[in-house]
Amino acid sequence: MSQIVSSSHELKTPEPKRLSSRVVLIGGMILAAAFGVAVGGIHGRVTELKSLSQASEKNNITTVNTLHPKADSQASRLVLPGTLEAFNSALIYPRVSGYVKQWFVDIGQSVKAGTLLAEIDTPELNDQLRQALAALETAKAHANLAEITANRWQSQLLEDAVSRQEADEKAGDFSAKQAMVAEAQANVDRLRSLQAFRRITAPFEGVVTTRNTDIGALVNAGAAGKEMFTVADTRRLRLYVSVPQALANQLTLGMIAQLSVPQFPGQHFSAKLVNNARATTESSGTVLVELAVDNPQQSLSPGDYAEVVFQLPALHGTVLIPASALVLRLQDQQTGLHVALLQADHKVRFKPIQIARDLGNSIEVLQGLSIHDTLIDNPSESLRDGDVVQAVSTQP
Repeated sequence: MSQIVSSSHELKTPEPKRLSSRVVLIGGMILAAAFGVAVGGIHGRVTELKSLSQASEKNNITTVNTLHPKADSQASRLVLPGTLEAFNSALIYPRVSGYVKQWFVDIGQSVKAGTLLAEIDTPELNDQLRQALAALETAKAHANLAEITANRWQSQLLEDAVSRQEADEKAGDFSAKQAMVAEAQANVDRLRSLQAFRRITAPFEGVVTTRNTDIGALVNAGAAGKEMFTVADTRRLRLYVSVPQALANQLTLGMIAQLSVPQFPGQHFSAKLVNNARATTESSGTVLVELAVDNPQQSLSPGDYAEVVFQLPALHGTVLIPASALVLRLQDQQTGLHVALLQADHKVRFKPIQIARDLGNSIEVLQGLSIHDTLIDNPSESLRDGDVVQAVSTQP
């Protein structure tokens, strides 16, 4: 078996191959491009994250509508409901009991003072009067006899035929009989006066507004039953209006108001303030005032509902804001009515105000605001002092 023997100088190590400059250049370009893509992606993601953060912060800022208070330089209108009543109105009740014999006027008819409205048949009263006349005649007869007796006993007393005691008794009896005559006469006069009430007459000039009787109806004396007639003087009317307590002191006697009624749309009537109750009704917090309305054509009727318009003078130093700008705060130890102000640094500050008059859609603020303030309209309940907001619109 033969052996193969190799010497060390026969084994050769292979030499490494050198890369060409072109290959190196291409590889460098590839690495540079990859690095640029990586850097660009990171920068894009950073920019996007920054934009998202800014958008998120922007979305978290509340947007609000703003407005400015207006100067209150014009008189304001106060519109209140009212009720018309006749200047004079009388419910006519019978003063004697009996049956209605006849009535002469119906509703809507004009009457003068003393106009005959109805007659009542009073058979029981007539019997009482006849009985009283008979009692009067009896009392007169007894009085005449007592007078004759007293005179006779007085003559006998002069002759000492009777005692003084007996003469005085007869004189006293005569005086008593005279008193009985006076009593009977007073009863007759009373019944005759009642007989005069058989005729129902109008107490003053006016219009008959109700008639609650008919021929043959039984009527009882007094106001326990229903009235027979109602007579109202409608040439002048009273207008009663309940004014809120806060505005009552702004209505002065003599001021003129305008009123309208549903049956005459578009037509206005004048009324003059003549009385003020000067007392506040506890249940409603209002003060009752009375106005006088001339009604020569009798177009207006008692009982009409009326809408009354008062022209209130503007208060000095007040401004007007919409009612939607008010906020009722009950937290942060701040209670009462406030408004939300938008400051120059876009921060919210709540400020208390004092209201002069509530005009419905508008509020008259007495103090606490100026026309240069910027208010937030319809502020959210979540707003707090110091919150940053963004105004999206400004209303005049």
